[in-house]
Amino acid sequence: MALEDAKHMIDHAFTREDMKGLSFEITFGGATSFLRRKYTKDLTGVDIAVTGVPFDQAVTNRPGTRLGPRAIREASCLQSPDEPYGWPHKPLSTLAIADYGDLAFDHADVPAFPAALTDHIRGILATDTASVVLGGDHYISFPILKAYAEKHGPISLLQFDAHTDTWPDDNMDRIDHGTMFYKAVKMGLVDPKTSVQVGIRTTNDDTLGVNIIDAPTVHDIGPVETAKRIKAILGDRPTYLTFDIDCLDPAYAPGTGTPVWGGLTSAQASRILREIAGINIKGGDVVEVSPPFDTTGATAIAGAHVATEIICLLGWNMRDND
Repeated sequence: MALEDAKHMIDHAFTREDMKGLSFEITFGGATSFLRRKYTKDLTGVDIAVTGVPFDQAVTNRPGTRLGPRAIREASCLQSPDEPYGWPHKPLSTLAIADYGDLAFDHADVPAFPAALTDHIRGILATDTASVVLGGDHYISFPILKAYAEKHGPISLLQFDAHTDTWPDDNMDRIDHGTMFYKAVKMGLVDPKTSVQVGIRTTNDDTLGVNIIDAPTVHDIGPVETAKRIKAILGDRPTYLTFDIDCLDPAYAPGTGTPVWGGLTSAQASRILREIAGINIKGGDVVEVSPPFDTTGATAIAGAHVATEIICLLGWNMRDND
């Protein structure tokens, strides 16, 4: 059936009629929406909206993450003919997932960017649709968290990262991808006591009370125990998951702006994400994929898999409504 279907599928991002179901379009051709989901601005009946934020004006080292959403979408095409491996539910067949396209913003008016992004996500959440965001540098999580905190109150943050991104910065309007979670805690968007950062391996003396499971600890205790500790910290609180691709060691994700050695393997990250099924996740993002620094495409592939796992985690909690 798949081979027969493939003969007739092309540009499934535009031509598919159903939000649900696999796509057997040839992986090396056609329009590259995320997982070949339909491009649409109509979120009626949509469970999850995938949207891109091609912004990288907040970086402190190498740029290029503005090209991340496009590369992640392209990499995801290989995943579209099959349900995600290892999950007992079938999110691509049972969930209405749409590609909502990218945020429109004026690249030359950087101060106006945060409000534009918050409003973009606010519009998605207003339809009771969860967002999965493809970045972009990590600053984008801050305007996104504002929209989620408006809807859910102070939220728990599950952050996979090499850096805490809580370096002090009391200028709340300053746009920097290393200080936004300091601001998120100080502004009451994030509850530090029930938040956790995983994979950290850079020095920051003040963690603002956020729980940390650093990279050496993950290596020592393994992914299953790491997942147990994450779930114990989060409890049943509404949670936003943000995955900075530099959480992975540069051997697995070289295409990023601030690589740090000693990170997680892709196998460790995959297992942790699957073992935390059942957390009260409300949305998520994958950020800091910078295609110019990776000629192999491995970083974008990792980003596509992370975004798909976030969809699986959201789908785990939605599956009773299928």
